[in-house]
Amino acid sequence: MKLSHNAYGKAGVRVLKVIRNGARHSIKELEVSVLLQGNFGASYTGNDNSSIVPTDTIKSTVQVLAFKHLGEETEPFGVVLGEHFVTKYAQVESALVSLREKAWKQQVASDAANYWTEVGGVPIVEVTHRKGETTVTSGIEDLLILKTSGSGFEGFAKDELTTLAETKDRILATKLEAAWTYRGQPASYSQSNGKIMRAMLDIFAGTYSPSVQATLYQMGKAALSAVEEIDEISLTLPNKHYLLANLAPFGLKNSNELFIPTDEPYGKIHGTVTRDE
Repeated sequence: MKLSHNAYGKAGVRVLKVIRNGARHSIKELEVSVLLQGNFGASYTGNDNSSIVPTDTIKSTVQVLAFKHLGEETEPFGVVLGEHFVTKYAQVESALVSLREKAWKQQVASDAANYWTEVGGVPIVEVTHRKGETTVTSGIEDLLILKTSGSGFEGFAKDELTTLAETKDRILATKLEAAWTYRGQPASYSQSNGKIMRAMLDIFAGTYSPSVQATLYQMGKAALSAVEEIDEISLTLPNKHYLLANLAPFGLKNSNELFIPTDEPYGKIHGTVTRDE
């Protein structure tokens, strides 16, 4: 028998940093996962722990480097973490750093100068560092978006088990997941990420959707057009179904006004859009 693959690390390392600029504060809260690959086979097959960097050390490293280097943008901190583990330990060949942000929005209150509320959606960053090579992927998860017009679904394949009716007017709702890979470092990750999000949401809101598939592709194209430093984007758009309530038994006509939210089962649509070059 042989060990064909191995990796290990520390997950669920949570930090919140208050970034103080005089009276103005900003906060950054992250959940960090670090996964190391390299020359660790003997610890699995030979009871030899001499090459293992303890996961507790990985946790402490995340905390110390967050204290020293974490700023208002997540991506540079992910790069610092990945480079640290590969540079410091000869036995580490690559480091995969995953970062999920709890986003906060500063609010104005008469009795509090620094007051925040949680923002919907989870910003994510994934950094892979190998000797001499770093890949940065940014994105969003769990962002619920919905529109009540400008969506239909017609002309689909039908057979004896098809009960779904065609429609030109339906609710379109999804919990957006998107991840885009940078081919070059932008002047500002935050500004570039903001442009990508605005471009995708403008398409979702303002373009008629003949299907979730078509909307996914249009959103991906818009993202690539908005920021030249990304070379691909992957999107997952699960259908959040809102079913028209049947009020006919009560003598009422329901003209697309009352819907029943359902969680399961749901359609799941995925696609990756890349540049032609």
